[in-house]
Amino acid sequence: MNLVNHFLIAMPSLADPNFRRTVTFVCAHGEDGAMGIVINRPLDIDLGEVFDQMSITGGSDEVRARPVLQGGPVQRERGFVLHEPLGAWESVLPVTPEVGVATSRDILAAIAAGEGPRSALVALGYAGWGAGQLEREMVENAWLSGPADRELIFEVPFEARWESAVRRLGIDLDKLSAQAGHA
Repeated sequence: MNLVNHFLIAMPSLADPNFRRTVTFVCAHGEDGAMGIVINRPLDIDLGEVFDQMSITGGSDEVRARPVLQGGPVQRERGFVLHEPLGAWESVLPVTPEVGVATSRDILAAIAAGEGPRSALVALGYAGWGAGQLEREMVENAWLSGPADRELIFEVPFEARWESAVRRLGIDLDKLSAQAGHA
């Protein structure tokens, strides 16, 4: 099972407050573990504050007002830019031929200058799992999973992403139980 370019959708029974009703985009998954970015948890920080803290000048009012997301509980002080198209940024993990995760300052400077990628989501922190941990959580029914799509990552309003991700799997929210079970 490789969940790269998939969404992990928190089941209602998932008790961890870091992941309650979250949608996580899986960026890396292998025998050493997995890494993803939560795409529906805005912080009370906007992109302008990030620019100011990093001494990056510029940015239209619209760009500076974009919310920054809590990408997960690991390294919350570190920034991640989920973006498309890939581009030629200094530090990018390609997830698909179109989507990547950048961790370098140059992409933020380009966004501020109006020269950044067509679509970008900025997050502080990431979600990480050690070897075998995500697989165990899947068996324990902590997550639903399904193929990722760019519209949900970049266009659906944050507050509608969890519900939209569940519905895209063809699941009726009214019938989604908070109780886990095995047959």
